[in-house]
Amino acid sequence: MKRGKRPLPSRLRLIEGSYRADRHGLVAADHGIAQGRLIKPAWLRGGASTAWDRFIAPAPWIDIFREPCAVAFCSLWEEFEAWPARFPASKHGQMRAYMNELALLGRSGRI
Repeated sequence: MKRGKRPLPSRLRLIEGSYRADRHGLVAADHGIAQGRLIKPAWLRGGASTAWDRFIAPAPWIDIFREPCAVAFCSLWEEFEAWPARFPASKHGQMRAYMNELALLGRSGRI
């Protein structure tokens, strides 16, 4: 097990503007935004569609390999907005994990 803070991926450093070649090494030519943009699934409706437009669409770093996480996050967000008082703590943890996987939390780790 490694000690200390886990290093950020170089692609995330490029997005945030904190990438430095002297510290983080050279970036390969294919290291930019990977494999194309996500397209919103046609079957996504209601609050999940709104969450997609609000969180996923403006995030150019989310590639097609993160689509299952994006759809699951949008579904949880819809459920959270429908009735926040009845949203259990376990689902809050799941939602934060999806946000972390999609790099939606920012550097501070706060929503």
